[in-house]
Amino acid sequence: MEIEITAEKENKLLKRKEISFRVKFEGPTPKREDVKKKLCAMLGAPENLTVVQSLKGIFGKSECMGFAKVYESEEDLKSTEEEHIIRKNFKVEEKEEGDEE
Repeated sequence: MEIEITAEKENKLLKRKEISFRVKFEGPTPKREDVKKKLCAMLGAPENLTVVQSLKGIFGKSECMGFAKVYESEEDLKSTEEEHIIRKNFKVEEKEEGDEE
């Protein structure tokens, strides 16, 4: 899997960095978690502050386009992001909470 960052923008109002990227892969479309880990490693960003908003496949190619956001703090992330996006990006935390109940 190869990730190429196509655009990077600083959004000071929402205290985050917005990143557009292209993923080239072989075989099935990579999981959101795998893309997030590799993107965080490339950017040097913490995984708990990074959200992969979307991954859209390109018809007929082994590529997909994606959009991610890196927040300055967890409070900013939780106050800005929609609940379903948070659940998609942090499945591990959701499972841990379910075990405690």
